[in-house]
Amino acid sequence: MHYLLKDKSVVITGAGAGVGRAATLLFGREGAKIIVADIDLHSAEETVRLATDKGIEAAAIHCDVTKPEDVGAAIALAVSKFGRLDIMYNNAGVATKSSADGQASSFMDGSYEELMRIMAINAGGVANGCRAAIAQFREQGGGGVIVNTSSLAGITAFGGPDYGATKGAVSILTRGLAMQIAEEGIRVNAVCPAAMPTNFGVGVDAWSEKAREFAAKLHPLGKLIEAEDCANAALFLASDMAANVTGVNLPVDGGLGAGVKMGG
Repeated sequence: MHYLLKDKSVVITGAGAGVGRAATLLFGREGAKIIVADIDLHSAEETVRLATDKGIEAAAIHCDVTKPEDVGAAIALAVSKFGRLDIMYNNAGVATKSSADGQASSFMDGSYEELMRIMAINAGGVANGCRAAIAQFREQGGGGVIVNTSSLAGITAFGGPDYGATKGAVSILTRGLAMQIAEEGIRVNAVCPAAMPTNFGVGVDAWSEKAREFAAKLHPLGKLIEAEDCANAALFLASDMAANVTGVNLPVDGGLGAGVKMGG
């Protein structure tokens, strides 16, 4: 049987729930060995339990992505346990309530402190992950894959300008970095989901049926974006199926970003 990520060493941040947990289980089924990094160690350990129950090799570590030393420790653990780092999935992030439930509030409603907090996590955390991964890839002699979690809000006006600004930074970082390090054989891409009910942001339990219906109707395909949808996209970008793909912000949005639907 062919495994897309056979024996690949992977670090996934924000892997305690949502997309990170879905990606851990999917990548693991495809043969990867995974460091499950999350600011909530208990949740990370639960993801590891779910993974190991399925025969996946995984280990948990506490990781605050706003701290370069934490991200570095996660990568060091991967190298210690698995011998190297092959894939860095910078997935950790937070949302404002408005961006999480599809009801964008005024930019002026939020505080400066809150804007700086989500910027530090969403943009700064991804930058920390990229820097640490590139350093390790270079130490290994080049090559490697980085996948970032951006958002449809990072490539179009969706989810509010405050949240969108943080994800826009991720999308441009993805493109610019891909260009800068392509000659080193390092690929950099991002997954850009639209409305998605996970523990990200307001929490999956806070999504009322009305909110879920509203969000689903935003997408031309008429369905919510699920964590597994994003994990599938990330798997493609992380695998050799995308060996000649870099600098891409891949929408997982049910067609929402394609344009305006005309007529009935």
